[in-house]
Amino acid sequence: MKVVVGLGNPGSKYTGTRHNVGFAVLDSLANSPKAGRFQSRFQAQVCEWIDEPHKVLLVKPETFMNLSGRCVRQVLDFYQVPLADLLVVCDDINLPLGKLRVRARGTHGGHNGLRDIQLHLGTTDYARLRIGVDAPESEDAVGHVLGRFKPSERVVMDEAVQLAAQAVGVWVQQGTEACMNLYNAPAS
Repeated sequence: MKVVVGLGNPGSKYTGTRHNVGFAVLDSLANSPKAGRFQSRFQAQVCEWIDEPHKVLLVKPETFMNLSGRCVRQVLDFYQVPLADLLVVCDDINLPLGKLRVRARGTHGGHNGLRDIQLHLGTTDYARLRIGVDAPESEDAVGHVLGRFKPSERVVMDEAVQLAAQAVGVWVQQGTEACMNLYNAPAS
């Protein structure tokens, strides 16, 4: 079994915000006929997705972004999933709008959801797929990530979410390195 965690904040208040692109990617994957329905488990919405021959658990923590680590730890412990079979999907204000970056490991880079996962796992050795949501125009990073996309940004982000869902499929089938080679944004 593989586990894909999409980071976001629960509740309709946060739907469509920059911080919730991880949820959006998992929702896209869950629309597949090979996916079950989301159910509450492990302080998360959890859905099983079959990407033959792999069974993939899609996990949307309901603990709010900054407390995502406890949920991730519970899922990995319960299913005895090794870190090599974990992918975390999240937003990144340090990437241009809609750009993807896949890494096999790394620091939290100031992302509080990744920070909490790192704290609960005790390591940075897990794959992550970051989706660029652009840097804030002012010093208000919190307001930026909790804000919604401008209409002019929506098309780019809809395409990025679909591309990220494809990247998750490549990660499941071919691994992190193949996913990095296909989807990482070129240096600009």
